[in-house]
Amino acid sequence: MDKFSAIFKALSDETRWNIIELLLGYDLCVGGIASRLGISSAAVSQHIQILRKAGIVKGEKKGYWTHYTINREVFEQIAEELRLLGKKVYEPKKACIRQSAEEEGRCKDMCKACCMNPDKLKDKPEKCTSEQIKECHGETTDHPCEKQKEEE
Repeated sequence: MDKFSAIFKALSDETRWNIIELLLGYDLCVGGIASRLGISSAAVSQHIQILRKAGIVKGEKKGYWTHYTINREVFEQIAEELRLLGKKVYEPKKACIRQSAEEEGRCKDMCKACCMNPDKLKDKPEKCTSEQIKECHGETTDHPCEKQKEEE
């Protein structure tokens, strides 16, 4: 995942995107990229460094200059990962996302926000009937919504 994070961060900059578009058609050195984009060679070098670290761009020495090309395999890998992600179906282990979130320490008094079916709840958990809680969260005992109702 870290690999893809670096790639997406590198792709998120408009100048780097422009560099990629140029390199899809031509092998260019820093000076060639700079002159075509109208920016300094120093700026191009910094952007190229980020693209190289992400594995998007490869450099090859040609005489005195290094010419850069796109590593097309990276784009193929990203496309495949995104395709698989688009087909992935999340199946929670518990009926209630809140219970999972509580176990991870992320959710406090936020039943409506963490509920899988917030449309079935009223505006506050304490206003929910036992049937609504059961329908929303499944068969649960010791659920925070029930606890809240009992305390009142």
